[in-house]
Amino acid sequence: MSSAGGGSALQVHAVRFGPGQELLGSLEAFVEERRLRAPFIITCVGSVTKATLRLANATATKTNEVIHLTGRFEIVSLVGTLNPDAHLHICLADTEGRTVGGHVLGGLELFTTAEVVVGEAVDLRFTREMDERTGFPELVVQPCSQTDRSA
Repeated sequence: MSSAGGGSALQVHAVRFGPGQELLGSLEAFVEERRLRAPFIITCVGSVTKATLRLANATATKTNEVIHLTGRFEIVSLVGTLNPDAHLHICLADTEGRTVGGHVLGGLELFTTAEVVVGEAVDLRFTREMDERTGFPELVVQPCSQTDRSA
């Protein structure tokens, strides 16, 4: 299954979340409140005290390759799409500058802040469908209809 979308106009949104907020849930609520149909992370800086990540060697049948981090970590990268069933990857640096990264499962508790710039491809709609080859729900990019835009 290949999912190719055409070009699209870009709309940019910026938001700041504060100490103690959970980043993934806060981003999902932000997307829902603004009814964004094809949202993605442009950039994010901030820090967390907790994170739950799935590592790269996980598969659809072996999803237990998960790490739970606790401590102070700088967000050095956050990338991905924010449609329902968001697909985000994060890279975190610890207090000595060592990095760890993976697929965000949640539990990203903010330490100080998260300053996030979210893009939206306004002429597209992102959904997910199960891909039998990977065993995961994968991104499907579709053109956004006039009905979608006015809803």
